[in-house]
Amino acid sequence: MLDSPISKREGQLLNIDPVLMGALVVLCGMGLAVLYSAANHEMDVIIRQSAHFAVGFVVLLFLAQIPSKQLFKWSPWLYLAGLALLITVLMIGYTGKGAQRWLDLGILRFQPSEFMKIFVPMMAAWYLSNKHAPLPLRHVFVAVLIVGVPTWLISIQPDLGTALLVLCVGIFVIFLAGTTWRSLAVFGSLILVALPVSWFYLHDYQQQRILTLLDPERDPLGTGYHIIQSKIAIGSGGVYGKGWLNGTQSQLDFIPERSTDFIFAVLGEEFGFLGTVLLLLTYGFIVMRGLSIAYRAEDTYSRVLAGSLSLSFFVYFVVNIGMVSGLLPVVGVPLPLISYGGTSAVTILAAFGILMSIHSHRKLFVP
Repeated sequence: MLDSPISKREGQLLNIDPVLMGALVVLCGMGLAVLYSAANHEMDVIIRQSAHFAVGFVVLLFLAQIPSKQLFKWSPWLYLAGLALLITVLMIGYTGKGAQRWLDLGILRFQPSEFMKIFVPMMAAWYLSNKHAPLPLRHVFVAVLIVGVPTWLISIQPDLGTALLVLCVGIFVIFLAGTTWRSLAVFGSLILVALPVSWFYLHDYQQQRILTLLDPERDPLGTGYHIIQSKIAIGSGGVYGKGWLNGTQSQLDFIPERSTDFIFAVLGEEFGFLGTVLLLLTYGFIVMRGLSIAYRAEDTYSRVLAGSLSLSFFVYFVVNIGMVSGLLPVVGVPLPLISYGGTSAVTILAAFGILMSIHSHRKLFVP
């Protein structure tokens, strides 16, 4: 007799993976604790961030109920809607801090570019899901266009950090779908050739960030100030840290943007090496759980999408920690679920909702 398929694990509540959900709740709790210190103990900031998390978990629960086959059907429409929003931002978007990245609806302000961190891999996975590996060069070229158009639209806002993250998650999809070494070599060569040329198309402040990475002391009170102060804060934390709410660099306002992009410096100073290791272990566990879900997915679309979303989460925290530690240029990438921010938190939790949908709706065979 043939085994009978079932759609989800017996006893699984609301299609939620309790292991992954528990890790996300722990990470959000850590984020609120560090944010309370970074925001000078302002409860209004904690309340707003808690509301962001609440909305994010509601979106997560909603997406977890949608079968991956339905997400597959929605992928091209969501991608086109995302492109339309990016074009709208360039036309009538709200400008803040010298960048036109937001849409302001009066009661709500959000960054459409954040949504493309999900819509781009969904669309690329949709296109490549029925292509046999190894992928011919023509299919790789179309996938690169799918990824490249929104990346370009985001980069001219300008938002180089988000553009690079969207590019990375798109590359992960192409790689996981089974591209050939020849295709990788061709596009890798094109990127290497374009790098020197791209320097002349960077804004002045972007060029300064790269120069500052090479020599932060060249302008210690200007462009190098962020990196110098954050490195002092992280180094002064030692092994055990100075204690929660006791960081001198953070509490005395030496660290700029300490509740957003540079919140890792606050964590390093107050919780030290041990706190940093705990955070990295939590991040690593979440990534490994996501890759485990990708490995057990039942179809190419689900497997490639789950793998790319998991790897993109890895890139998010590596890039942030790298730039705060002075190992990478400052590109304005928040520390996922730790930094203050609404659109970013909701988008990240939405991605994990998709992962849980893929995990819970796969068919299991039992005798």
